Amino acid sequence: MKRVAICAVAQHKCESNIWYKRFQAMLLDVLEDIQAQTGMTFDEDTGVHTIVSNSDDVFDARTISDNGMTDVLGAHYREEEKAAQDGLNALGYAMAIILSGHADAVYVAGHSKESQSESRNMCTNLAYDPFYGRPMGLDYLNVAALQARAYAEKSKLTKEQLAKVVVRARQWAARNRFANVTTQVELGEVMYSPVLCDPIRTLHAYPVSDGAVGFLLASEEKAKEFTDTPVWMTGYGSCMDSYFLGDRDPAGNFALRKAAERAYKMAGIKNIKKSANLVEVMDCYAYQQPMWLEGLGFCSDGKGGKFIDDHGPAQYNVNLSGGMLAGNPLIVGGLYRAAEIVLQLKGNAGEHQASDVTCGVAQSTTGGAGQFHTVAVFEA
Repeated sequence: MKRVAICAVAQHKCESNIWYKRFQAMLLDVLEDIQAQTGMTFDEDTGVHTIVSNSDDVFDARTISDNGMTDVLGAHYREEEKAAQDGLNALGYAMAIILSGHADAVYVAGHSKESQSESRNMCTNLAYDPFYGRPMGLDYLNVAALQARAYAEKSKLTKEQLAKVVVRARQWAARNRFANVTTQVELGEVMYSPVLCDPIRTLHAYPVSDGAVGFLLASEEKAKEFTDTPVWMTGYGSCMDSYFLGDRDPAGNFALRKAAERAYKMAGIKNIKKSANLVEVMDCYAYQQPMWLEGLGFCSDGKGGKFIDDHGPAQYNVNLSGGMLAGNPLIVGGLYRAAEIVLQLKGNAGEHQASDVTCGVAQSTTGGAGQFHTVAVFEA
């Protein structure tokens, strides 16, 4: 069976407002980093000809958001396609391109500057239907608050357990040079931080962030030209739940369980607890970390809070990057999850490098309250 290699990854350091750079400059930094690592070119005969970009029209305030990016993606006179969902799907698409034989190397790059919108909530309000959802004022924050309350009631999640998630995230973020927010916090600070949208508090939520990420993927044979230490992308799965919130169980994990099932099957994994020793979840809000870990199969249904108390995240090296709570843009959050896993499996994570990691799971989500989930498996 064909295998798909991640040859290199590059990340732009996330910041709350990268006012001094345009999107293009951020992406150029990422591209030049990838080229320096691998010698990749866009040469007519032997270079990379296929590019998958990842961005969002609303956050970019630009119809066809990849329009102004082609030069710094190497896509001028080349084949370029955009993934407008969360970035982890761009990697899945690139994987499919290589497995199909359409191309033997694909460059993937994503960007987002949340800082330039007046309100992240105004942007995500547009995800809802114009006749009912939008006039009601639904957005990803207040819908997450509805889910947070439903999940807390189901799992008996406590304020202390939520605070532990945030405190641990900041501790790991302090070791990650790409993280946005690294200020250390105490349990009490988190528990009594101002209410953002009940029951979500300010320190439960991911900060506004700008960033960009790039990957070079290749077939097993082509990868030999770029790296001696490839990381293999062995599984991918996604699933979308019902669009209307009232048609879903807010405390359930339907889409995530299906996505994980598909990714694990593709990777040949029968017991994820025995196979994986590295996990990156897209925890935009603190309650999502234990909830998504349940959906991925690392703890029993409704037992996410107990998993936190039992140091489950430490056992499986969960979010050593600091996760979304340390600050990544929503649109490319999945790419930052995958980038961390690739660095860890290559042994290049620096101060927060884990020991003896061999298999990692990346999870991402988009749509209010986890409507759409994506899971990818990576192996050294």
